[in-house]
Amino acid sequence: MKTQRLTTQTITLIAIFVALLAILSQIAIPLPSGVPATLQTFGIALIAYLLQCKKGMITIFIYLFCGLVGIPVFAGFSSGLSCFFGKTGGFLYGFCFLVFFCGLGTWTNTAWKTITVSALGLIACHICGVLQFALLMHMSISSSFLLVSLPFLLKDALSIVGAFLLSKLITKALAQSGIQLHTLT
Repeated sequence: MKTQRLTTQTITLIAIFVALLAILSQIAIPLPSGVPATLQTFGIALIAYLLQCKKGMITIFIYLFCGLVGIPVFAGFSSGLSCFFGKTGGFLYGFCFLVFFCGLGTWTNTAWKTITVSALGLIACHICGVLQFALLMHMSISSSFLLVSLPFLLKDALSIVGAFLLSKLITKALAQSGIQLHTLT
């Protein structure tokens, strides 16, 4: 069985994307529900489209681990175990589904299929967020959905489409320079 090691280039690339996601997380609009509107969905989708499943998942796990151990990478420069058990924790878990499905979508041969598969990840992410919020706030799932999911769905759907389009531009520009992100190990 052959084991694959990550190259210095790939490790550096993953670190850059963790930092980018931490920055995009700080571009946030606080809302009364306690769940802010951020650019995290855009960042996660972009990471998945550029790095695909495996490296995208590694990137998100490192991002979540950084937040878990106290590095203030989450929205509002927050971090720690309380974030995972708080109002936004379900969305943090849901990021794993989002990056997985967006990365999986890169294996399709059409934009429409990629966006459709990515939408499944977005739905799974929102389900996780809605369920945890409902549980913590002692409210119905439908009330939780109306408060912390519905207001974000259009923004998040546009984020996925925008990230897909930007990833195509970035990939094309890098290819013209002789760099292909998908071939780095």
